[in-house]
Parts: sequence; structure tokens; C-alpha cells
Amino acid sequence: MATQATRGEGRVSPVFLALVAIMAVSIWAVWTDFSASPGFAVFLFVVSAWIVSLCLHEYAHARTAHHGGDITIGAKGYLTLNPLKYTHALLSIVLPVVFVIMGGIGLPGGAVFIERHRIRGRWKHSLISAAGPLTNLVFAAVLCAPFWLGALDGVPDNFRYALAFLALLEVTATLLNLLPVPGLDGYGIIEPWLSPKVRRQVEPFAPFGLLAVFGFLWIPEVNHAFFDMIDTVLRAVGITEWDTYWGQELFRFWQGTPEIPPLNALGLG
Repeated sequence: MATQATRGEGRVSPVFLALVAIMAVSIWAVWTDFSASPGFAVFLFVVSAWIVSLCLHEYAHARTAHHGGDITIGAKGYLTLNPLKYTHALLSIVLPVVFVIMGGIGLPGGAVFIERHRIRGRWKHSLISAAGPLTNLVFAAVLCAPFWLGALDGVPDNFRYALAFLALLEVTATLLNLLPVPGLDGYGIIEPWLSPKVRRQVEPFAPFGLLAVFGFLWIPEVNHAFFDMIDTVLRAVGITEWDTYWGQELFRFWQGTPEIPPLNALGLG
């Protein structure tokens, strides 16, 4: 019985499989221009892929913690990739999606509850925290690869723009998550190496770290500097501001379908 329960703890959730199915269908709809509203197809593709990446982010934390010594991870349902099992589904899924819709910001989510006292060794603790943003980094690399390798000949423009906008979200989430701010994974990476005194002093601020980061991003100078850095990273792999701009315009389908000049007319294709 124990063996069967353990196997069940790692079975992929139907909820996650449904998300992957929605992503696959929306990819087909964007690629074939099947939908009467291209923007709605792009919206479904970006949102479903974004949620899938968030699930993989949390799964990476959980799987690394499981191997690191927290044997309670499986019983909590974290290894099933089911976003409804997270400690704070609002923080992990709902808020990141809302912020993508509102402003195109790849807000890091998070909340799988890890019993840190079961884990021995500072390196293990750091690796658990790093596993999430590293997953976003891999996801971003996959999205950027076609641009970097020049492998987009024959790819529909709308699909190109959707990929670019999704890459922007993943790069944004990776960089934000790696900030050494209490409550974010970047701080979790360095926390095991801090003195107990410093950790006690910082601990009360952890619940407000993400809010503080978002508050700073509302400052125009900070916002411009941060997204200039994002644009620099994306340009380095062949994604232009043109690509991400039209990706976001298509994503906001409720504003109407934009009239996008073809790439080949601009010499960009």
C-alpha cells in the first residue's frame, strides 16, 4: 500500500495535462491562423504556456527539496504539477497571470511549503531556491533559440510575436526571481550563507519583498532601467522590440486586432 501511495504522489495531474492540451491547441490556432480572433489565440497560447512554466517552476523547487531530504513533499501533491495543490495558489498562479494581463510583467510566483528543517547542508538549501528560476531560464532559452539560431523562416508572423512576448515574460521572471530580496528565490539562494543574526533581522520583511519589488517597478526611472536591461538581453539573442511589442499588442485582444505590417515589407523577415 505504501508503495502504491508513493507512486500516486508523483502521477501527473489531469489539471496540468489539461493546461498542456490548451497550450497545444492554441499553438495550432496561432500557427494556422484558425481563430477568427488571432489575438485571442495568442492570448490563450501565452497564458497557458505561462501557467505551465509556473507549474514547472514550482515542481523544480519541490522535486529538488524531495531529493534533498523533505519526504513530505509527495504527500502534499507538489510532485503532480497540479497548481491547485500549491500552498498559495493566489500567489503562485493567479497574481502572476493578472500582472501579465495588466502590464506584461513576468511576475515570479511561488509557494510550495518546504520543511527546511528536514534538509541538511547549505548547498542543498541554495539549490532548492535556485531550481525554480533555473527552470524559467531553461524555458526562456527554448523560446529564444529559434531567434538566436535564425530558424524562423516560414514561421507565421503572429506565432513569432507570441514566442517573443512569452520569452520576454520568462526572462523578466528569471531576473526578478534572482533578485536578492527577502521572499524571492534570489534571497533564498544566499540565505543559508548568512549569519543567524542577519536572517532573524531580515525574516519579518520576507512577506513584503515581492510587493516592494513591484512598488519599485512603478517608479518610472526604475521601470525604464529594468526593461532596458530586458531589451538588451533579448536583442542579444535576436528578439527585437518590434517582436515583443506586437506580441503584446496581439495578446491584448480585447483592445481589438492591430494592423501589423508584414515583416518582409520592413526587411525584418
